[in-house]
Amino acid sequence: MRTRRGAAVAMLAVALLTMPLAACAGDQKAAGEGFTVGLLLPSRTVPRWEHADRPLIQAQVKKLCPGCRTEYANAENDVTRQRQQMISMVTKGARVLILDAADTRALRSSIQEADRAGVPVIAYDRLAEGPITGYVGFDGLQVGRLQGEALLTALGRRAGSARVVMMNGDPTSPNAESFRKGALDVLTGRVRIARSYDTPDWSTQNAHANMSAAIAALGPNRIDGVLAANDNIAAGVVAALKRAGVSELPPVTGQDADLDAVRRVVKGEQYMTVYKPFAKEAAAVAAMAVAVGRGGDPRDIATTTVDSPTTRRIPSVLLQPYAVTAGDVERTLVRGGLYTEGQICTRELLAACKRAGLTR
Repeated sequence: MRTRRGAAVAMLAVALLTMPLAACAGDQKAAGEGFTVGLLLPSRTVPRWEHADRPLIQAQVKKLCPGCRTEYANAENDVTRQRQQMISMVTKGARVLILDAADTRALRSSIQEADRAGVPVIAYDRLAEGPITGYVGFDGLQVGRLQGEALLTALGRRAGSARVVMMNGDPTSPNAESFRKGALDVLTGRVRIARSYDTPDWSTQNAHANMSAAIAALGPNRIDGVLAANDNIAAGVVAALKRAGVSELPPVTGQDADLDAVRRVVKGEQYMTVYKPFAKEAAAVAAMAVAVGRGGDPRDIATTTVDSPTTRRIPSVLLQPYAVTAGDVERTLVRGGLYTEGQICTRELLAACKRAGLTR
C-alpha cells in the first residue's frame, strides 16, 4: 500500500460529506447528465448493509448527481445470484457498478466481463479480485489490532495465562483474514489461543454452534476471552455462553457498532465493538462512482493505493476505524450522530446507561 500526503485523509473526511456537485464533474454538461449506478451488496445477514450502507450510498449518489439513479440488488449470500445481478445491471445499461462481493475470488470473472463491456467496477468494503477501478473501505488489519488490543486491556494481568477463543469471520471474505491477522499481531505470545473457528456467512447461528463446541471442549468457565470478528458473531457467542450457564461473561469483542451490540456493550455483555463510520465510507464510494461514471479519474477521489492478488496500485480510500467500549459510546456514537441516547437506552438499560455516562 502506498499513501499520499497524510493531510489528504483528514481533508477527505470533511470534504466527502460536504462535497459540491462540481467536485465530481467535468464541465457543466457532465454535471447535469444522469446515468445508472449499480449497487450490489452481499447479504442481509449483517444488519449494516440494509440499515446503513444502502440508504447512505443511495442518498449520496443522488446528492452528487441529481439526475442519476441507483439500481440496487442484494445477493443474499449467493454468489451465483450476485453474478446474475451484475450481468443484469450491465445489460440494462448501468454505467458504473459499486460491488461488495459475496465472494471476492469467485466474482473475478464477472468483474472481468463488466470490464470488457466498458463498465467500471468499484469494490466496496471488501477488496475484490479482478480489474476493479477503485476501492473504498477500512484497513482490516487495523480493525483486528483494535480488537486484540481491547481484549488485552480487558484481560489485564490475567493475559499471560488467559485462554482465548478466536471466532473469525467468513473464510470467503478477504476482510476476515485481515481481521484475524491483525488480531494475531497483537495477541500472539501474549495469550493462549485455545480454539479458533471460521464463521460462514458471518451468521449468529454459525457462531453460536462454534461457541457451543468451544464450551464443550474447554469447559464453560475456562474461557477467559473471545475474539469475535463482528457483532453478529458476538451475538452468537454471548447467547452460547448464557445458555451454558456462564454468569460472569468473559470479555467479547465485536465490530460494526450494530445497535443491539451497542446495547450489549452498555449492559456489559460485550466488551467492545469497532465502529467504522459508514457515512464517510458511503460518501467516498458515491463520490468515486459518480466521478468515474462521468468519465473522471478515480485517483482524484483516492487518497492511497492498494494491491489485490490480481491488480496493483488500485486507487483507494481507506478510512479510520474506532474501538468503542462502554465509556466511549456517548462520545463516539451519540455525539458522532450514529445513534441517539433514546435509541440505545431502552427502559431496561437505564441504569446501565447511567453508569456509562449516557443518562444523568
